[in-house]
Formats: sequence, C-alpha cells, structure tokens
Amino acid sequence: MPLGRLRPAPPTLGHTAHLMSARLHIDHPLMLSAELPLPASASRHVQVLRLQPGAPLTLFDGLGGEWAAEVLHIGRKTVTARVLAHHPVARELATHVTLAIGMPANERMDWLVEKATELGVAAIQPLVCERSVLRLAGERAERKAAHWQAIAVAACEQSGRNRVPRIAAPLALRDWLATQRDGGAFTDPTTGSTTGPTTGPTIGPTTGLAAGSAPAAARPCRLVLSLAPGARGLWPALAGHPSGAPVVTLSGPEGGLSLAETAAAEAAGFAPVTLGTRVLRADTAPLALLATLAALETTA
Repeated sequence: MPLGRLRPAPPTLGHTAHLMSARLHIDHPLMLSAELPLPASASRHVQVLRLQPGAPLTLFDGLGGEWAAEVLHIGRKTVTARVLAHHPVARELATHVTLAIGMPANERMDWLVEKATELGVAAIQPLVCERSVLRLAGERAERKAAHWQAIAVAACEQSGRNRVPRIAAPLALRDWLATQRDGGAFTDPTTGSTTGPTTGPTIGPTTGLAAGSAPAAARPCRLVLSLAPGARGLWPALAGHPSGAPVVTLSGPEGGLSLAETAAAEAAGFAPVTLGTRVLRADTAPLALLATLAALETTA
C-alpha cells in the first residue's frame, strides 16, 4: 500500500470513551444526581454542537476523575445538565512537572500553554527575564494569567485530562528563584502546599522512571535548560531522584538566560541540562522536555 494511503490504527475503547460525548469543565465540585446550570461558555458549546435534551456529556471539576452527565434542558442562553455517575479516570503524568518559562513573545505563549497542557504539565510559572521581549506586571499580568488559564481549561477538555494545570501570574525571575531556596522542600504551585523530602524508588537511566528499589530522599529535581559546555543530558540529571519526585524546569526566553541568571539558578539548586546540540526556540525547548518525560513514563 502506498505510504500516502496508510490508515491510522483504530483507537482503543479506552481512548475513545472520553471522545464520545462533549467534555466540559465545571469550576466547582460536582455531586452525583445533581442538576446544575452549565457555565456560560459550556452552555454556548452545547448549543453550538446542537445537542438535544438527553444527549450525553462528560463533566470534570479538576478534583479527579470525570462525571457522566446528560443534557436536561436547553434554553435560549442557559443549559441545564444532570450528573449521572463518577468515573475515577486518571490521565495525568506520574511525575508532577512545573515549567518555569521566560515568556516568549506574541502568541507563542498561548501555543506553549496549550501544548504543555496536552502533554501533562502540572503547573506553569511565566517569568520575566533580562532578555524577555514580553514584559507584564500588575493588572495586565493578571489578565494574561486568566487568559492562559482559560487556554489550559480548553486543552484539558480536548485532551481528556481531568486535572487542570495552574497557570500562575508572571513573576520576575529573581523573585521566583527566591521561592526555590528552600533546602529541598517543594511548594506545589497547584495548591500552594509545601512538603518536605519523602522516599521512593530511584530513577534509573537504563530501566525507566520507576527503576530501582532503594529508598532515596525525594527532593524536587530542579533543572535549567542550557547549551553551556558541561550541561548534562536529561537521564544523568534524573538519575538518583526517586520515582514520582516533582520536576521543576527553568527555561529562558528568546535569547536564553543571561550568564548572571544562569548562575543564580544554579545557586538556587538548578542543575544545567541539555536536550541536544540543536538550538531550540523558547517555546519548543520546554515542550521537548515534557514530551521526553511523558515518553519515559510510557515505556517504563
């Protein structure tokens, strides 16, 4: 068969289950048998799809799992749904990955947030660096963060994720690095909670993310993407960290981090890592790292 006529393999039932009905995010906790008006954006989505009463819906509230529901009533501007059952479906990465990103300019940050969400990022911290073209502060920064959060919600609806990553308001790199000088404790950007070291199997470069059985301190694995001589590959940087330890990755804007910024990151405990000899764009490099981590989990 000519290559141009190759057909993709049919998706499995597990992959298609969440695609058989419209997936909608609800920003408050859901309960079995509840009848609720959908948010304005979700109502518009139902109306655009021309769904009718009785049509199936999949709802998720970001607290874990998803809910089977049905359209109950469609008005001119509002749609009411009934919650039918909860399914404890998990499609998250086993590793909690935070991307701290020197914001790329124009619409590239929108694209980066969308694709990082699809790939499984847990949180994104936009940063203003010395070489940043996009500089945000105050009310404008808050508006942008809300805009990016909405993009993350839409990406979760599309990709089947049931937990929405938190997109924080932009910070100056120096201010964010000050929060990382904690001696090993990890602050979860999605909840604000701080946890100290735990134990677990170590990450091994030959057998995957869950390799080994010896306990090790589960300090966060802090990485800064770098092209500098001496930067290690991803596997050596991960080796020795326990499986499931959070990964915090710092990447620069267009033009990269300055020498002073790189030194400050290393002083805060970030290990320089390289993704290869090619120079990746500011919106490509963090996605490449995310995709690598996701692939390692799949093959572990």
